[in-house]
Amino acid sequence: MKPLTLGYSPCPNDTFIFYALAEKKIESPFDLDILISDVEELNRRVGQGALDVSKISANAAVNILDSYRLLRSGGAMGRGCGPLIVAGRPANLQELRDAMIATPGDLTTANLLLRLEGTHRGRRVPMQFDRIIPAVAAGEVDAGVIIHEGRWIYGAYGLHMVLDLGQWWEASTGLPLPLGAIAAKRGLGEETARLMEEKIRESLQYATAHPDEAWSYVRRHAREMEPEVIRLHIDAFVNEFSMDAGVEGEKAVRRLLEAACALEGKTLGERDLFCSRWTEIGQVRG
Repeated sequence: MKPLTLGYSPCPNDTFIFYALAEKKIESPFDLDILISDVEELNRRVGQGALDVSKISANAAVNILDSYRLLRSGGAMGRGCGPLIVAGRPANLQELRDAMIATPGDLTTANLLLRLEGTHRGRRVPMQFDRIIPAVAAGEVDAGVIIHEGRWIYGAYGLHMVLDLGQWWEASTGLPLPLGAIAAKRGLGEETARLMEEKIRESLQYATAHPDEAWSYVRRHAREMEPEVIRLHIDAFVNEFSMDAGVEGEKAVRRLLEAACALEGKTLGERDLFCSRWTEIGQVRG
């Protein structure tokens, strides 16, 4: 049987979650061919059907639901961890209505939230997420939507927060913000998808029980990120929703995807989003 292709980002939350699976610290029936890449690249590859299982931006799920379903474990969702709009000077979003704003990619949830908020009417410039803060600081763009560790380092570049898009979403919906999800090809079959979901959960449980052991793997992929920022990153983006989306998580994902569809004049309908139902998971655990 050929290896299962698995994609996830080099961000600390992903490498923490997938450490035990990638390094064979847990038993798994899968022979994995792993790709670690920027989430927008993963979004594109999943859009081409090139990966069996992969982390994607929650927004990107809109375009792949015919051929992929979402897993309940391994995603990025929560409160107080959403994208921030930052600028080189104190400003409000109305003042930046016609400005050039950098985003971490057209398919990212960050870009979707900027569109959903609705104030900005200017040009949106996609660029790799770690280029955005330097680009704003250098005046290449007027502002930027930052994600990941950006929320902890933008002040060191003399930048100012314009709007917390995560706070805006939470205040508007009362729901946690779905940032990323794990997508699995429908063609893998229900049993394989559920088993991968369970193995991701086991991998996270292992890393949680052995954080010092996982640290070297996380650091290896974290570029030159400071240790304290890595810890903040994991604390912010790895939580109960990473273990299982649950009822509230499913509601949040559906709400976000419905909003994304509405922007494009589409209807999500009663789509089968996840590979398993929360009621089934609850019955097994209960």
